Amino acid sequence: MIGTTLLTNELVTRDNYLTFHKYIGILPNPGRIIDESGTTEQVYANLKNDPHVWSCIQSRKSGILALKWNLTTGSSSDTAFNLVKEMFDNLDIFNLISNILEAIYYGYQVIEIMWEEKSGGMFLPYEITAKPNQWFFYDTDGKLRFRSKGEPQGEILPENKFLVPRHNPSYENPYGEALLSKCYWPITIKNLGFRFWMNFLEKYGMPLIIGQYTYPPTPEELEALSDRLKNLVDSQTIAAPSDITVDIKDIGQSKSVEIYAQIIKLANAEISKVLLSETLTTEMDSGSYAASVTHFKVRQELILGDVKIVENVLNELIKMVLQVNGLWEAKSYRKIAPKFVLER
Repeated sequence: MIGTTLLTNELVTRDNYLTFHKYIGILPNPGRIIDESGTTEQVYANLKNDPHVWSCIQSRKSGILALKWNLTTGSSSDTAFNLVKEMFDNLDIFNLISNILEAIYYGYQVIEIMWEEKSGGMFLPYEITAKPNQWFFYDTDGKLRFRSKGEPQGEILPENKFLVPRHNPSYENPYGEALLSKCYWPITIKNLGFRFWMNFLEKYGMPLIIGQYTYPPTPEELEALSDRLKNLVDSQTIAAPSDITVDIKDIGQSKSVEIYAQIIKLANAEISKVLLSETLTTEMDSGSYAASVTHFKVRQELILGDVKIVENVLNELIKMVLQVNGLWEAKSYRKIAPKFVLER
């Protein structure tokens, strides 16, 4: 028989396993990427500058931002419902939802709530702002802390002050899975493909102009002909005597040009798989109608998952509002509290 103590206590913990991180109290982010810019968040911001990445993010976000939202009353009191409705009426919900969805790409997103007192002694958020993730870290207990000055161990965040949407967090990785981290190498390879392609075009994209004398020329005549052929690139015309032949060869038709296009195409496909789990809604290549429908359904399923993230975070915000104003009833929350719903 297993002892009661073994059943009721947690045996496998970070404190029992970690060595170095146990003493500094900071849990490292498994999705962390650092390059010459110095910070993970800056790397992610640079990745979003890629046109294909931005297109995929906008495509996925627009699937949520285009939905209408509603508040269900349930069995909530008029006071609770009217308070929550007043909050949503005065907030920029479109921007708030967009900030919440950033958690999908960064793994998590810290959002601070600023409160103000209304008439009647009620408190409501007047502004909800996304803060830079690099200002925060998770400790070895899985609690989020602020990297404040003079506090090496950071500060625990107070209750009812922050929303922290996360994408697929786990015990091992409370920071959540950052989709942008999985785009790092495809984008790096894609940028190298563009660089090599531009180098190729610079060397071989222009036609090769060959001038020949019909007789053995002197060095001075060769130099003069070379200068005249260089001018041909700018003026597109040249006057040559009958004892000189000018031939233009197009060397840019090499099949090696296709290699660079294929590299970029492959990288874009990998990015689409990471951000949208499919490729046909962002690529214009030929494909069957059935395959197109299947890929569109995959994208729709992703959007439904994103809907759950947004709804959970905003319903957590409703819970905070009711708690701050003494209207929270924990045992019957699902029935009594108003509920934020995205219509789909």
